[in-house]
Amino acid sequence: MLLQRSCYRMPKAGSIAHLTLVEEPLPHPSDQEVCVEVKAIGLNFADIFAMYGLYSATPEGSFVPGLEYAGVVHTVGKNVTTVKPGDRVMGVTRFGGYASHINTDYRYLIPVPGDWSFDEGAAYLVQVLTAYYGLKNLGALKAGQTVLIHSAAGGVGILANRIAKKMGAYTIGTVGSEYKLELLEMEGYDKGIVRTKSFKEDLIQALDGKELHLIMECIGGEILSQGFDVLAPMGRMVVYGSAQYGSPGDRPNYLRLLYLYLRRPKLDIQNLTNLNKSLMAFNLIHLYERVEIMHEILAEIENLSLSAPLVGHTFPYKDLRDAIKLFQKGKTIGKVVVKI
Repeated sequence: MLLQRSCYRMPKAGSIAHLTLVEEPLPHPSDQEVCVEVKAIGLNFADIFAMYGLYSATPEGSFVPGLEYAGVVHTVGKNVTTVKPGDRVMGVTRFGGYASHINTDYRYLIPVPGDWSFDEGAAYLVQVLTAYYGLKNLGALKAGQTVLIHSAAGGVGILANRIAKKMGAYTIGTVGSEYKLELLEMEGYDKGIVRTKSFKEDLIQALDGKELHLIMECIGGEILSQGFDVLAPMGRMVVYGSAQYGSPGDRPNYLRLLYLYLRRPKLDIQNLTNLNKSLMAFNLIHLYERVEIMHEILAEIENLSLSAPLVGHTFPYKDLRDAIKLFQKGKTIGKVVVKI
């Protein structure tokens, strides 16, 4: 008899209004799969863009959104020896996380630390992989260097600061609202900036004569351009998102998107040799498809002994749509988690 699960399913990408809670059968896990009973789901901006149909990795046709979760192993395939029923695990998935149960390749699961909650487990993997890969693998951050971290009070931003401080860096964080500055101070940022029309001048003032070596960029538009202008020679900008394209509605505002797209920053690649600056970008799906590299990175991260991620907001499973709406407004701190 097949397991019956509940999940939030999209008939196709386009409008979040079409996200519907449904009951459906879940096949038995294949030989190298694990069925996880999900206890907590982590929300990500990529979820929003996937539901809008603006994310290149979005599946065709019907799909279940969601990239990360934590829960308990329910059943295992016959070739799986790394986990057993009852184990507490957290996982990443190429969609499918908005569900009460999920079948996944065992390689995409790691144990939830004993003193962490399921909420914290669901708030960790996507954020820490994004932060570490951007700072270390692409950004080549070194002790004594200065890094600018956008969306500094969010899930990635908080972990990026913790990692950067472990590496001996000087950190400057940016936020969209002044009330978030207090969290930046609590998290140990050296300086905090509210992104306003005077962002470039505020950034130069925050640097106080220091060179800016690395930017973790996820905003886009003028903020990207101004940050790149201030970046020091031999500096690196690592782009992993573009929050400016987000909107609070169920559907994308296509006229606004077109306007922003036409006004997007245009950097002269040939001139980068004169500037001695680098622009790099990545999508976390890149790591998902290279699971061996992902585990190498996670092993390096484990050696940092990071504290549990900050869960700023939790919602019950039945209110997942409300969690998404809050997330879209950009008023959150830490991670937004849905509890089952």
